[in-house]
Amino acid sequence: MRAALTAALILLAGCATMQPAPSSSSPELRFLVYNIHAGKDAAGVDNLGQVARLIRDTGADVVLLQEVDSATRRSGAVDQLEELRRSTGMHAAYGRTLNFQGGGFGIALLSRFPIRTRHLLPLSSDAPLPGSDVSKEPRGALVAELETPTGTLKVINTHIDASAQDTQRRREATRLVAVVDSLRGLGARVVVGGDMNSMPESAVQDIVRGAGLRDAWQACGSGEGFTFPASAPVRRIDYLYLTGSMRCSTAGVIDTQASDHRPVLVGVVVGG
Repeated sequence: MRAALTAALILLAGCATMQPAPSSSSPELRFLVYNIHAGKDAAGVDNLGQVARLIRDTGADVVLLQEVDSATRRSGAVDQLEELRRSTGMHAAYGRTLNFQGGGFGIALLSRFPIRTRHLLPLSSDAPLPGSDVSKEPRGALVAELETPTGTLKVINTHIDASAQDTQRRREATRLVAVVDSLRGLGARVVVGGDMNSMPESAVQDIVRGAGLRDAWQACGSGEGFTFPASAPVRRIDYLYLTGSMRCSTAGVIDTQASDHRPVLVGVVVGG
């Protein structure tokens, strides 16, 4: 499987709409990891505008989004990523993991910097990607290549299985690690994040950390870092992982009920 992943990663393609990159030469980037619950707040009310305001207010450079609707009946035929792109002025990349209610559902990424390539790689083995017509969402990894002020950066966004048992999550975590290993083997600098549906002490996190992905919260966060549920959080299931010489400068959970998850904002010194 590693050879196949390497071949797929070499052929990454599909550029987002380009805008000028910021002139800042700071080596620190701000990453926001946020499950937006299909544009609905913690009470299930349509709330995409508040999500957009929160993203703008954080000053995030890169935003990893999960549970994003694209022109579904549930979203009122709204392309949620396009609305967020317009509202924030950022570049956008989408990974449709499921055909749903006449549209799509999946993971996405916003970036202040140009997105040179994007590709969705499957983490599930039971259904094809992208856009499977099944009731259970196949899980994937959205891999985007960004041109930042510190050079090229590969950012991986994912949302792994939420089943009660850890079996599928462990498989998906193992495949995610293989994607990271393939990219790093090609000399890429890699940042990984998303909704992992697993607590820090879980077998899933053992797999990820055991492969050398460093949990940013453990490096520079304080407190429990609980992100779910937003109304009364008791679980830390949303993560950002660093590799190589990157280091975490700040990490915090934003107190908001704009979604059923609270977002994590992390400052990362990427280096040149």
